[in-house]
Amino acid sequence: MSSLSAKAAVSAGIFLLVTGVLYLGFGVDRMDFLSLFGAFLVAFSGYLLLVRRPVAAALPLLIWVGIGLRVALVFAFPLLSDDVYRFIWDGHLVAAGINPFAELPAYYLQAGHEVPGLTEQLFERLNSPEYYTIYPPVAQAVFTVAAWLSPGSWYGAAVIMKLFLLVGELGSLWVLQKLLVARPQVQGEDKEQYPPVRLLYYWLNPLILVEIMGNLHFEGAMVFFLLLTYYFLQRSSWVRAGVAMAAAVASKLLPLMLLPFLVRRLIRRPAGHPPGRNILADVKQLFSRDYRAALRPRTWPFWPFSLAFACSCLAFFLPFFLSADFLEGFRSSLELYQRKFEFNASLYYLARAYGYFDVGWNQIAVFGPLLARLAAGGILLLALLDRRSDWHSLAAGWLGAFTLYLLCATTVHPWYLSVPIALCVFTRWRFPLVWSFLIMLTYTNYLTVPYAENLWLVAVEYLIVAGFGYWEWRRCRRGTAVA
Repeated sequence: MSSLSAKAAVSAGIFLLVTGVLYLGFGVDRMDFLSLFGAFLVAFSGYLLLVRRPVAAALPLLIWVGIGLRVALVFAFPLLSDDVYRFIWDGHLVAAGINPFAELPAYYLQAGHEVPGLTEQLFERLNSPEYYTIYPPVAQAVFTVAAWLSPGSWYGAAVIMKLFLLVGELGSLWVLQKLLVARPQVQGEDKEQYPPVRLLYYWLNPLILVEIMGNLHFEGAMVFFLLLTYYFLQRSSWVRAGVAMAAAVASKLLPLMLLPFLVRRLIRRPAGHPPGRNILADVKQLFSRDYRAALRPRTWPFWPFSLAFACSCLAFFLPFFLSADFLEGFRSSLELYQRKFEFNASLYYLARAYGYFDVGWNQIAVFGPLLARLAAGGILLLALLDRRSDWHSLAAGWLGAFTLYLLCATTVHPWYLSVPIALCVFTRWRFPLVWSFLIMLTYTNYLTVPYAENLWLVAVEYLIVAGFGYWEWRRCRRGTAVA
């Protein structure tokens, strides 16, 4: 590509990306799917121009474009999601010294239980008022600060929460740069396969911009803390890695499923010990005759990481554990995504169709927990079969775990792809980027009230993603996959 054509592509890409994202942030109507998807198509076209054949010399400019869009979206009230109202509700509760997991929202509208800021108008905007909250401690802390600083303005509270996410996104940018620049070279791998411009896959992705900064979803915080964990692990900073992993769990619980992939990598074998055939064999070495040597942090980083992780999790969750209602309320919240909610699923919809054929009604209470157990078992099996012990391959393992979880989930919203998009930066896989475009088709569901899914579009979404993933896998098998 000539210098002139490269500059033209960059200019056109920036214009399309900025135009589409700003419309999605400030002017879109969730029930007007044609304008919504049209704007996203414009933004994604610009994104492809910028990342398909990235111009290294334009990287500083494109980073600033990403920063500028995020700063602008701080001041856009969420238009495509109503989760913000539950954030504000929980924030007022914690600010008043009340455990948000203790009671259902309607309880605080009864005489004698009123809380300042919890009004009938706010209650009417909650998307799940009949269920307990689901948001962990880090998110609850941000909600509380927002409610405390802006008790009388929903917009002001949203801006404060977005400022926190902006800091997290800037942190993710810093970590992405550090990880790509310092990425260790592996035998048979070309160092140029992982240039710094790869960070644009995440940094300029329209779904990330719109859903994290535009619609205020705390997956952005989870991404930052996960990337920070990955960075500290590669630098052998075991305690800081444990604290960062705990913060990721305290932002969203999903990182818990990634812990099995750390076991083999954190159990370092003393001299003379042959590698175990699987993780179980490696774990046995923790209790071998050389246990005293195993306790040395430089030899067995499993211990300092695990202790830091456990203590940090306890510190994050302790304020809520002190309430007798926490465990019951939190357990009830988790069951929502297994027994009640269904949205844009794949394997679950196939199981649901079989259930209708078999007994004539929706068996989500059966298939939801079953698929959750299947995902947990599959992720554990992936970790057990993973013989690699280097840190650079961890991203691919985590990406596989998240993908399996999403395939087995009963609910898959667009912002759930934030972690796979971030992780694919360090792998050969690009199907999360394809998925980040197709999943926006789910906004057709909001054309009616109550929402109704178009299962044909769901089928198109997953068939294309699966087909692209299979094509990538075949290319990897032949050794012709692009970096």
